[in-house]
Amino acid sequence: MQPLVEWGCAGEPLPGQSESGDRCVVQATGGQVTIAVVDGLGHGSEAARVSRIITDILESHAGEGILPLFQRCHSRLRTTRGAAMTVARYDANAHRIRWLGAGNVRALLLRQSPGGATTCRDMLIYGGTVGVRLPTLEVSSLDAAPGDLLFLATDGIHGRFADALHYGEAPQAQADRLLDAYRVITDDALILVARLVR
Repeated sequence: MQPLVEWGCAGEPLPGQSESGDRCVVQATGGQVTIAVVDGLGHGSEAARVSRIITDILESHAGEGILPLFQRCHSRLRTTRGAAMTVARYDANAHRIRWLGAGNVRALLLRQSPGGATTCRDMLIYGGTVGVRLPTLEVSSLDAAPGDLLFLATDGIHGRFADALHYGEAPQAQADRLLDAYRVITDDALILVARLVR
């Protein structure tokens, strides 16, 4: 069966560190796929431990709604320094993306019109820190279509990357290029690129 998304991810730890606190999850369940990027606060082994806790939760409870997943992660991280994360879920049958983000994991959706023009949407992300303090959260949604590109990036990727998105570039090649060009060397860094396939 044809996959729901084609994706690529590129990341590096803070120079001098052996582990990164930035991690990603891409997991299909039925006609939906959950796509997430997590940034454990700080860097090094403690940030990596926090991000592993979250990705384990996201993978083992992928069938849950996005808001319950956030609440589960928030509760589990209460004794840690916390994390930023954005979770998106693409429903291929409804052609909808639902998402929720808190902290500094940026999310963009790039779309090409039938005429070839591209538009880029900066998706709503709340402030706060998962495990420490969160505002009242509400899941957002928007129409999505095969061919759309979703970008999730931690703050180890400079915000100017949004000016260098290429609709026709393969996801892994694009992730590698954006990491190389926009890497911030004072933090862990990760960028995930996912193209909706069906």
